Amino acid sequence: MKPIYIDYLNALDIEALAMTDAEIIGAVEAGLIAQGNGRTVIEPRVHLEPDPSFRGHFNVLRGYVAPLDAAGVKIVGDYVDNYMHDLPSEFGILNLFDPRTGAPRAILDATVITDMRTGAVTAIGAKHLAKKSSKVLGHIGARGTAYWNVRLLDHLFDFDEIRVHSRRPESRDSFVARLAADLGKPVMAVADWKSCVEGADIVVEASRLPEPQPLLKTEWIKRGALVVPYGTMSAVELSLTDIMQKIVVDDWGQCKGGKFGSLRAHVETGRLSEATLHAELGQIAAGLKPGRQSDGETILFWHRGLSLSDIALGKAMLAKAGENGIGQRLRFA
Repeated sequence: MKPIYIDYLNALDIEALAMTDAEIIGAVEAGLIAQGNGRTVIEPRVHLEPDPSFRGHFNVLRGYVAPLDAAGVKIVGDYVDNYMHDLPSEFGILNLFDPRTGAPRAILDATVITDMRTGAVTAIGAKHLAKKSSKVLGHIGARGTAYWNVRLLDHLFDFDEIRVHSRRPESRDSFVARLAADLGKPVMAVADWKSCVEGADIVVEASRLPEPQPLLKTEWIKRGALVVPYGTMSAVELSLTDIMQKIVVDDWGQCKGGKFGSLRAHVETGRLSEATLHAELGQIAAGLKPGRQSDGETILFWHRGLSLSDIALGKAMLAKAGENGIGQRLRFA
């Protein structure tokens, strides 16, 4: 048997790649377009909860992207109390395989990949579903994915006003300071949900609630806004879907089942179903279904996270690493 090697990118390697905003968005959108064109296989994520007292769980995401000639599995831990240990809430590993032989190809630290690709999907959703004139962003949450939500959205919209709220003032203030420095513009920390959300053109809800609680009120959403809720536990009212002209998800197969997700109650009560769903984002990105068609449309985009986005971004990182001599090769067999 000929030698088999695995390309390995750790967190320091990925930082050295210095992926640009455009590179991140472009890679993830390519995966979405492949999905929209029916050239992917995606299995609904599964969860492992080792012990309820640990206040965390593992997500296992699996997929295949034909145009990229890659299959992949990502395992990511999501632990609410990790900040108490000076650790990020999420750690992840992405494994890429040859889809024809099953041979392992690469292992990547997927912690920042998860953050980047989540932010990219939020931004790509807004690219197709938000008003082009959107200038006010209201963002709930300051966890790892939040940074890339705001950064990549601002890359596309160049906001006049960015508002951020999170439960813990210390995380909120440090998050705002980092964003202001990196974006080169003011970012406002606000003390409550209403001040953050009311009147915003784009609303992103990325809270970390221990149990469902309707903290985001439907009455705060202005006509024509895009609302992107993706917290693990629901933070929205059941009435939120009633004001929407379009509801879009990243993958209906993942959204219609499972115990987690911001619109779980809406699925269970029939407010969100195949009949009320407008499209998957990949169908819109591929040009098969329309996105926003007028400034007056109020639209909701719910994304649960796609293995396809992890695979697409991981492949783009490996390509850039190869061009720049970054990373390591591990002998497998």
